[in-house]
Amino acid sequence: MSKRTADDPELHSALKAGARPQNGLADGEEMEFEDEFEDEFDSEEEIMEAGVDGRPDEERETEEREGAMDLDQDTFVIGRNKLSNGETLAPDPSTYEMLHNLESTWPCLSLDIIRDNLGDDRKSYPAVVYAVAGTQAARGRERENQLLVMKLSGLSRMDRGHEDDSDEDDTDDEENADAILETKTIPTGSCTNRVRAHHAPAASGTNSTTLTAAMTESGQVLIHDISSELASFDTPGMATNSQHAQPLGTVRAHGKTEGYAVDWSPVIAEGKLLTGDINGRIFTTTIGEGGLVTTDKEPFTSHNGTVEELQWSPVERNVFASAGNDGTVRIWDLRSKSHKSMLNVPISSTDVNVLSWSHQNTHLLASGADDGQWAVWDLRQWKPSSSKGSLDPTPVASFDFHKEQITSIEWHPTDDSIVAVAAGDNTLSLWDLAVELDDDESRNTAGVRDVPPQLLFVHYMEQVKEAHWHPQIPGCIMATGGSGFG
Repeated sequence: MSKRTADDPELHSALKAGARPQNGLADGEEMEFEDEFEDEFDSEEEIMEAGVDGRPDEERETEEREGAMDLDQDTFVIGRNKLSNGETLAPDPSTYEMLHNLESTWPCLSLDIIRDNLGDDRKSYPAVVYAVAGTQAARGRERENQLLVMKLSGLSRMDRGHEDDSDEDDTDDEENADAILETKTIPTGSCTNRVRAHHAPAASGTNSTTLTAAMTESGQVLIHDISSELASFDTPGMATNSQHAQPLGTVRAHGKTEGYAVDWSPVIAEGKLLTGDINGRIFTTTIGEGGLVTTDKEPFTSHNGTVEELQWSPVERNVFASAGNDGTVRIWDLRSKSHKSMLNVPISSTDVNVLSWSHQNTHLLASGADDGQWAVWDLRQWKPSSSKGSLDPTPVASFDFHKEQITSIEWHPTDDSIVAVAAGDNTLSLWDLAVELDDDESRNTAGVRDVPPQLLFVHYMEQVKEAHWHPQIPGCIMATGGSGFG
C-alpha cells in the first residue's frame, strides 16, 4: 500500500463525531499496517546487516576488537599459569572466613599446632591459636636457630561489609581486631627440619603436658617440655627460667646424620616417638615416668635411602608407616624381631615425600610424591602377593593437578573426605573426595581445563612447606613457608 502525500486533502479534512474515514480500498483489497521504518530499510535482510547502531555488525565488531585492551581470556589457574613481571596475586576476601599473614625473623620449614584448653568446635571470633615452629637461619648464623613457641590471638574474621546485616555492633570491634603474635624462644643451635608436638592429657593430680620433638640438621632430635612457655602466655607476670629451655632429652642415635621424619604416637599418652634419617634408619624413643627419655639402640631398616616421612597408626600401638626416596611406602610392626618392614609397597618412580593416615577411616592412607602426584590408598588391599612382602596395588584416588613436588598432605580431623595438600608450585589446595566423578554438575568447571571436580579451593602462598588443620577450630588451617606463616 503506497503512502499518501503530505498535501493529500483528505489528511486535512476533519471528521465529524462518530464518522469513520472513507475506506479508500477497492473491493477485495486487503488492508496492511503501515511500516514507519519503510523509508529507511527496504527489507529485513537490510535491517540485520545494519545492526543495532545503523552499521553492519561485522564492521562494528571489528572496530571494537581493535580498540579493546589485550586481555588474557583464559582463566588464571594458580600453580599452572605463571605470573609475568610486575604481576602479583591478591586474595579474594569474600572466599575466606579468616585470613592472616605473619612473619618471623627467620623462615620456618616446619610447624605444628598445639591443642589447648579453650574447647572444641570453636566458631567465635577473634580466634586464638597456639603453635610451635623451628627456624632455618642463614648459613653462617646457625647458632641463631630457635624453636618458636607461639600464641596467635586477635585472629579476626574477614570484613565482608556486614553481609549478614547484623546489628551486633558491640562485637564488631573485637571481631575486627588486629592479629597479635606472641613468642617464647628456645635455642636449638641448628636448623629444624621437622617439628612435632604431643599433648599429654592431665593424669590424676597432675597438669597436662605438651612435648615437642625437633629433628635438626645436626642429626640430634631435641625433646622439650614447653608447658611452662604455653602457660606464661596466659599468666601475667609468669617468667620461664633458663633451665626450662634445656631439652628434656636428646636423641643421639642418628649420630651426625640429619633426618626429616618425626611422629608422636596418638594412642600412647605418655609419649612414644619415631624418628628417621637420610640413611634409612628409624629409631623409637619412649618417654617414661618423670620424663625419662629412652631410645632403642637397634633401628628399623628396610628403606634404600632417605626416610622422608613417618606416620603412626591412629589406632594401633605397634604399627606405623614410612615413606622414602626409594619410591616406596612400608608398613612396620614394633613387635617384629627382625626390625624389617612387614609390607613394601612401591607407589612412585620418584621420592615419596609425605604421608597422612586418616583418623576417621583408619584403612585410608594418603601419600604425596616428588612428581606432584598425590594419592589415597586402601590398606585393606595391601596384602603381600609374595614371600618378600611386596605388592603393586592401585590407589582408590589419584591426582596430578600439582606440577611440582608435594610438600605436605593432611586429612581433615573430623571430615572423612577432605584433604589439604601443599606443593612446590606455591599453592595450598583443598580437596573433597566425596565428589562423584559421574556427577554431571561436578563436571562443570566453568570451561577451565584439567581441573578435577574434587578440587575445592586453591590458596597461593610463596614457598609453602607445611600445613596443618587446627583440631579444635573447624576449617582452620595454619601453614608455613618462605613468606612466613598464614
